[in-house]
Amino acid sequence: MLKWSELKRTSDIVLAVWPHYRPLHERWFMQELVDKDELPPVWRERMVPGENDTVRADHYPERETAIAAAQALNPVLSAAVSARTMDPVAKRSLELKIDKALQAKQRLLEEEVLMLREAQRRHADDARPDPSSLKLAPESERYRQDLAEQLAEMPYLKVAKVGRSNSRWTYALVFLGLDGAWSKPYHAGEKAALTAERAKIANGFDLSATAHWGKTKARIRQILLPRANQLLQMASVQRLLAEALARGDHVLVSNGIVFWYEPEGGIGWQVKSTSSTKDSEGATIWKEGTILSTNHGRLVVLPYIKENGEPIRGHTKNGPNDGRALPRHPDHYVEIPFSLYDGDLMIGLFGELPYE
Repeated sequence: MLKWSELKRTSDIVLAVWPHYRPLHERWFMQELVDKDELPPVWRERMVPGENDTVRADHYPERETAIAAAQALNPVLSAAVSARTMDPVAKRSLELKIDKALQAKQRLLEEEVLMLREAQRRHADDARPDPSSLKLAPESERYRQDLAEQLAEMPYLKVAKVGRSNSRWTYALVFLGLDGAWSKPYHAGEKAALTAERAKIANGFDLSATAHWGKTKARIRQILLPRANQLLQMASVQRLLAEALARGDHVLVSNGIVFWYEPEGGIGWQVKSTSSTKDSEGATIWKEGTILSTNHGRLVVLPYIKENGEPIRGHTKNGPNDGRALPRHPDHYVEIPFSLYDGDLMIGLFGELPYE
């Protein structure tokens, strides 16, 4: 058995931590960002010492507990980086890489939480099947109650992870066929369990859980945009935007949605989406930066900082299939700061938004 005192990784420098969910284990496992000297830092599974010099994975049963643990440890790790004796330029570059890596993890988590809640909300009024009415392959009969409980929460599922045997969790996947019957069980490993987890989001938008996940989420963002536009009609959002305008804020960003104040032509507040360029993809957001809008594009590339420390101003643009964005007259170019709101803002607002 591997001992903690014999583990070579204990001498590695950990720069940050953040949890990720592993559906097969139904737990949140902490990952750590490790310094690789001249190479970019890398994420790996975090191990911690157990009893009697043993080694165990750092994991948590709940998302909130895992995030709280990460948020408690990250300031300590950040202070250690700040205290390191190294070239100032190299140190700043390392700090930017850490910020970039953490922001990417946090944005991913917030976005998928929003998408899951919205998927469930879209089907809140769907009929829930009676357990006895489910059509199952004979081999899946023992999973009837398990499947029924999941469909009671998410009636739109077309793939589900089920299973328990001899008081030990052993999982299988079952699939809903075109004939309305659920398939025989297929053994679930890490990849299959991840497919079932993604189905909780994708199936809620009538999308496949096995398609390219990045493309699937891009499609969901397109689906959500009209919903975001409806937010402008809510009294609570109008109050939020009025208060922002009184502070001089013309751009509010939360979870990929942008509330944009357009003074030209008396348009007022409108909704746009965040986007990226090849250089800005996954980069550290420059929170103090500004957005220079020379056109009326529907997408906003937020200000960002390159890994060499160079700050890049944000801009507006259209998508690849939108055609050229309507240009502004040079006299009407606007350069404005933006406010970045926690992803929970958009989750909460969508929760208040009723369907017609």
